[in-house]
Amino acid sequence: MPGLFITFEGADGAGKTTQLALLADYLRAQGWPVRCTREPGGTPLGDAIRALLLDPANARMAARTEALLYMAARAQHVAEVIAPALARGEIVLSDRYADSTIVYQGVARQLPEHELAAINTFATGGLEPDLTILLDCRQEVLYGRMAGRGAKDRIELEAARFHEQVRQGFLRLAAASDRFCVIEADGSVQAVHAKVIAAVQQFLDRRGSR
Repeated sequence: MPGLFITFEGADGAGKTTQLALLADYLRAQGWPVRCTREPGGTPLGDAIRALLLDPANARMAARTEALLYMAARAQHVAEVIAPALARGEIVLSDRYADSTIVYQGVARQLPEHELAAINTFATGGLEPDLTILLDCRQEVLYGRMAGRGAKDRIELEAARFHEQVRQGFLRLAAASDRFCVIEADGSVQAVHAKVIAAVQQFLDRRGSR
């Protein structure tokens, strides 16, 4: 069976990293080969770019510079990690992917979305997720979670309006594509996990999985 590509999207503080790890444990217990990864990052080159992107010292980074750095990291990520894992028949779980660029750099930074989409296609070779889990949280929940993290990165330090634009941008993308499954993620870790499992299992069943 060919591999499956599942991405987690959502605003900072939505719980993507936690829910991805829990889903990986569930799938492995079912006997699936799973590869977990993240953006930006996932490769040595991508991790170096991640450090530049998230460093608060780079507060003056231009929006186009930011977008192109994300794209460069993504191109390497697909070539080095995602595409080979899919070719081996693995389920790839990625904490963020191309939708984040459309939302963060397009909606929130106000760069032309059609241009970002074209560069994304070039960077990824047109590789799209089979399923995208969008974890949606109210703004006060997101801020409460981020407050418990300690030091914030460059993106987390953006104003409240920026983060609300991100949330609304993701919801707009989800409404326009049946690839998305929107999960209300205000609740406990285990409550959200149960929703994620139900959504993914339903997707796998539709795909004729074991």
